[in-house]
Amino acid sequence: MAVSFATFDRLKSKGVAAYQKGDYLAAKTYLVDAAECMVELAETAKTQDAQRQHEELAAELIDLAKEADRLHKSGAKGRPPGAARQREKEADSGGDASDWVIKDKPDIGFDDIAGLEDVKNEIRLKMIYPFAHPELAKKYGIGTGGGILLFGPPGTGKTMIAKAVAHEIDATFFRVSPAQMLSKWVGEAEQNIQKLFDAAKAEKTSVIFLDETEALVPKRKSDSSTVMQRVVPQILQELEGFDRKGDRALLFIGATNRPWMLDEAMLRPGRLDAKIHVPLPDAPARMRLLEIYFAERPLAEDVDFGELCDKLDGYSGADIKNIAEQSAQLPFMEAIAGRDARSISRTDVLMVIEDTPPSVRPSDLVRFNKFAQGRG
Repeated sequence: MAVSFATFDRLKSKGVAAYQKGDYLAAKTYLVDAAECMVELAETAKTQDAQRQHEELAAELIDLAKEADRLHKSGAKGRPPGAARQREKEADSGGDASDWVIKDKPDIGFDDIAGLEDVKNEIRLKMIYPFAHPELAKKYGIGTGGGILLFGPPGTGKTMIAKAVAHEIDATFFRVSPAQMLSKWVGEAEQNIQKLFDAAKAEKTSVIFLDETEALVPKRKSDSSTVMQRVVPQILQELEGFDRKGDRALLFIGATNRPWMLDEAMLRPGRLDAKIHVPLPDAPARMRLLEIYFAERPLAEDVDFGELCDKLDGYSGADIKNIAEQSAQLPFMEAIAGRDARSISRTDVLMVIEDTPPSVRPSDLVRFNKFAQGRG
């Protein structure tokens, strides 16, 4: 049975609690189990970045488990000495988020995003135009900043959209995953959230992008881990604390493939002011994606993008990228085997499409549409 992030969080929380109490033998057991869960989660990660982050977190937990084992064998009791105590001191002193948050100035804008015109126009209206026309925004009482949720099937470009928003308003882009925020350092998740928002508020204009938002702000239940019982209120408090009329504007963009898993309080106006459905690419977007992903590859004259565009209805942008890569591998492997190098043919692409069904199921699309209509 596949492990869940909740299982990992529960094991990690127990390991951290045991470590802080000086029960190092129990801490070692829980931390090793948590690391094993994270390794399994890494194997099913949707992106290479997520896989790398999960693997790094697993390695950190193993290091902490080794330190717990050493302390147990040495007979140490109480609060951890040495390096561990130093890390606690750093956490208590405030520190910053520079060692675990990706901070960037993206160079892609809305013109680089294929299709999704309705999505881009909605984002322009709610998030970009108030920055571009500050006097008019002030006149009509339109605040700058705030939060939006991008939701929809995986592989539809939500991360790219968030980067494009930062580029359009010349903002500093902060990107963080729930795994990173929950890992640094032992059990200090709510402090990490505050550090992240403080770092973003220090910039003139900034965008915080949180992928897999439902992992950090899940629906709260009576049996939720103590960590999540503290984390969810903390992030809600930070979202409510936006200064929408100040000189330093802050935007929060959450992205999720499972919006129905989010805590209801997160979806209220004043926290996430807009919930924007990012659907599968429409025909113009599919055509543009084909042009992008086949642009640097040799194509035979019988390849008709119009035909392929029709056949790829229901495929995500990530699916189309994968099909282009798989199609190129067929003549590539032939050339490696000693045959003459040739262009990618219509037969190559159609064969790959036939062998590659869409990654998003029709039932998932129905659920996204229901959520978009307020019935999910």
